[in-house]
Amino acid sequence: MGKQILITGTNSYVGTSFKQYIEKKNGNMPLEDRWHVTFVSVRNSEWKKMDFSKYDTILHVAAIVHQKEQPEMEALYYAVNTKLTEELADKAKAERARQFVFLSTMSVYGMTMGQITEETECTPITFYGKSKLAAERYLCEQRSDTFKVAVIRPPMIYGKACTGNYASLEKLAGKIPVFPRVSNERSMIYIENLCEFLYRIIRGDADGIYCPQNSQYVNTSDMVARIAESYGRSIWLVPGFEWIIG
Repeated sequence: MGKQILITGTNSYVGTSFKQYIEKKNGNMPLEDRWHVTFVSVRNSEWKKMDFSKYDTILHVAAIVHQKEQPEMEALYYAVNTKLTEELADKAKAERARQFVFLSTMSVYGMTMGQITEETECTPITFYGKSKLAAERYLCEQRSDTFKVAVIRPPMIYGKACTGNYASLEKLAGKIPVFPRVSNERSMIYIENLCEFLYRIIRGDADGIYCPQNSQYVNTSDMVARIAESYGRSIWLVPGFEWIIG
């Protein structure tokens, strides 16, 4: 049987990619099993007039992200990433949607290096991470047998037309002749892998906190070099300048 999915945010990279991913899957499914994806803007209060009861899952991806944080922006982060999430979840639960899927972030851990495990505590250091964690905690309190909450904490997302940190690295790779040789390894997730993960979370009415990633870690220097190669360029990786990229 098909699913009715409501995605918050009309211009989200993840939301748009997920809709395209579902449309591909629908092509191989009988009509009665196809999923239907609807977008809703949450930039104003019009969404409050919608009937959430006809949706199986609310996929909440709208957020304030990739901003240069300034002290005066703290209230905005909490208004969008925390308060808006709370209001959406309240409406979804009251109108008997079965599942609320929240796209959170690895920034809730507040770590720039080291390995994250199930025992790693959340100690966010940015407004982005703090506001997302506050939303997570509220959502976890709303769980019930009839209202499933799935929190997704992806690492850096990459893929065609991606925004955010990966886009910054891609821009660098297309311009600079040299880049620091670093020995770091980081987790990342390809956008189609994330879409498949979200598909399985929704299909199974999953509940809990999840940290999806690719099966292999990525070295930042090697990644930049591979991006440059895709542009027909070569980059000289220079040792001894790790401090430039932290």
